[in-house]
Amino acid sequence: MSLNYKEIDAILAEIDIENSHLQKIKQPNFHTLYLEFYKPGGRFGITVCLAPGKTRLNRVSSAPANEIKLQRFAQFMRSRVRGGRVTGMKQISNDRIIRMDISRAGEDIVLWFRLWSGAANIIAAAADGEVLDAFYRRPGRGEVSGGMFELPEPKASKKEFSIREFPGEGTFNEKVCSYYESDEYNADLARLREKVLRKISSDESKAISTLKKLEKKSSQYEKFDSYKQTGDLLMSNIHLISRGDKWVTVYNYYEENAEVQIELDPTISPEKNAENYYNRYRKAKSGVEKVEQDIANHRLIIRNLQADRERIEKEEDLTVLKDFIDSIPKQTSKDIKERAPGLNYRSGPYTILVGRSSSENDRLLRSWVRGNDIWLHTRDYPGGYVFIKTIKGKSVPLENLLDAGNLALFYSKGRNSGRGELYYTQVKYLRRAKDGPKGLVLPTQEKNLTITLEEERLNRIMGNE
Repeated sequence: MSLNYKEIDAILAEIDIENSHLQKIKQPNFHTLYLEFYKPGGRFGITVCLAPGKTRLNRVSSAPANEIKLQRFAQFMRSRVRGGRVTGMKQISNDRIIRMDISRAGEDIVLWFRLWSGAANIIAAAADGEVLDAFYRRPGRGEVSGGMFELPEPKASKKEFSIREFPGEGTFNEKVCSYYESDEYNADLARLREKVLRKISSDESKAISTLKKLEKKSSQYEKFDSYKQTGDLLMSNIHLISRGDKWVTVYNYYEENAEVQIELDPTISPEKNAENYYNRYRKAKSGVEKVEQDIANHRLIIRNLQADRERIEKEEDLTVLKDFIDSIPKQTSKDIKERAPGLNYRSGPYTILVGRSSSENDRLLRSWVRGNDIWLHTRDYPGGYVFIKTIKGKSVPLENLLDAGNLALFYSKGRNSGRGELYYTQVKYLRRAKDGPKGLVLPTQEKNLTITLEEERLNRIMGNE
């Protein structure tokens, strides 16, 4: 809903802008310009929105946050118009075109704000009408540097307009500002929620697809024990085998002495044939352990994503949604071969990595954490390393720290005690123990944390609720 000309007049009537100085210029997005003015008595800001259906100019109480880098027109405004004194502002011919005159360093510049929903624009022109620059460059209208800006012929409107009643209290500007901020907030909330849910659905589909492949791979390892049994049978009957034999028939004492035939490689010795089966057993055993860990990780990822979906569908805080859209790709986009070792959990927008062995701890330290990430470990019990992957510009809240602390105690020898002392510090304050075992580190600048295991908290983190 764009403002009509009567509402624009009501807006301008409340803005005492003459003789104020333009001090700040921001372009928070691709359709909005924010101007901040100063005059004795205080500062005030004006937002000009050119979005279709939302075109308006109104006073605002605070500056918007930047969503994009500084654009061309805002750069022009800073170099040519900032610091200028406003000598006047008015609407022309009830046509939703506002003229603002600014004088700076002996140069007179006119800012034209055309608040037409289908053709809105901001044009900076010299006093003679020559276009200096435009928010949207439109060569067909002459709205480019060097063109000439001409006011359209006034047209009598067939529709009778009135000032609509906006909800809320305060001045007309305050009501309009509150209405559009709420409308835009809800629109941004819906847009971002849809984006996050699409990302969650995409990641869940990928995780489910990978899980199915892993489960299929796991089924191929189901009989890996049979390789060891075959090796044992060959070693027990080595006296029956000669180099060059392709098969040997033996009694399988693993299955009530049933007769079984074993295939041999005739080019190698009987002992080497047995060793080959033992090697296949070791390889399969190692493979099944890795696959089972990957399966557990992917089931956890799917549960976390499903929990995220439930939270996002109810979330009303834009900041939380922005944190999710920043963090979710880091948790789910990597291929299984690139996934962090050990276990990974979600705590709000944060990822928690858990190493359960010296090997996993070492790999996490070497390749998966950065200097500002948080390391936690039980003080009095052996246990795995726990890391919180931090978000740039944000400190880790206590609730997320307690989540990680519960995991650190749970994956330690102190689990059964139900309570333990932890210390934590940033990864950059860890140093490796000289000549110490793999993964061993010595913390500095550590802080203490007392943790009591909370079953409800662990169930939530692990996706068991």
